[in-house]
Amino acid sequence: MILSNKTAREMFAEIQARSTKPCFGIGAKVAMINVDVQCAYTDVVAFPNTAYETDPRQLEYTNAIAAACRALGAPVIWTHVAYLDSGEDCGVWGTRTDTPDSLQNIRHGSARARLDPRLDLANSDIIMLKRMASAFHETNLASLLTFHRVDSLIVTGGSTSGCVRATAVDGLSHSYRVTVPIECVADKHESPHFASLYDMAAKYADVVPAAEVLATLHARLA
Repeated sequence: MILSNKTAREMFAEIQARSTKPCFGIGAKVAMINVDVQCAYTDVVAFPNTAYETDPRQLEYTNAIAAACRALGAPVIWTHVAYLDSGEDCGVWGTRTDTPDSLQNIRHGSARARLDPRLDLANSDIIMLKRMASAFHETNLASLLTFHRVDSLIVTGGSTSGCVRATAVDGLSHSYRVTVPIECVADKHESPHFASLYDMAAKYADVVPAAEVLATLHARLA
């Protein structure tokens, strides 16, 4: 193990500046997966114990990328988590705590389960319920992407160290090219956020500025 006194933020800045690895890039057909951009995790006023904000323009950038994807005829998918009143469908993940803020207590139809109202959703968008970290786990995401002949994913949402990272890793494991726009993901704490950006950039995904993603998509519309 290499020892270092650098912070996770510093390590991520270094890999951004010095990485010599080629990008996976965005292939012939992209889909956008917006992971759990729901009030429990985005509304820092109503739900300060569980919500987080890394970049104040996160949802603005997310909306812009979603609009560009729609213009290209690419699927735009929004996931959210919600559970039965019993919480049993959260499985063993829900056994660690049982407080009003706990994961398994995000009920179907509750304010915590709602997608953030600042998001610009379209009738053509797909809303998908998930129960575990990865958007691929026990959902129809894989078959949906196959139907649309997708070869590339843009992954946004939260948390960077949890559901975003799990979805990015599973995306690569399914042989998709994965892009994570930096400003479009968020986490509760700085260190896991930047450590996960570093980890994804080193192994699993292209972790690039949202402006770069938008430029790539807009170039295809020209």
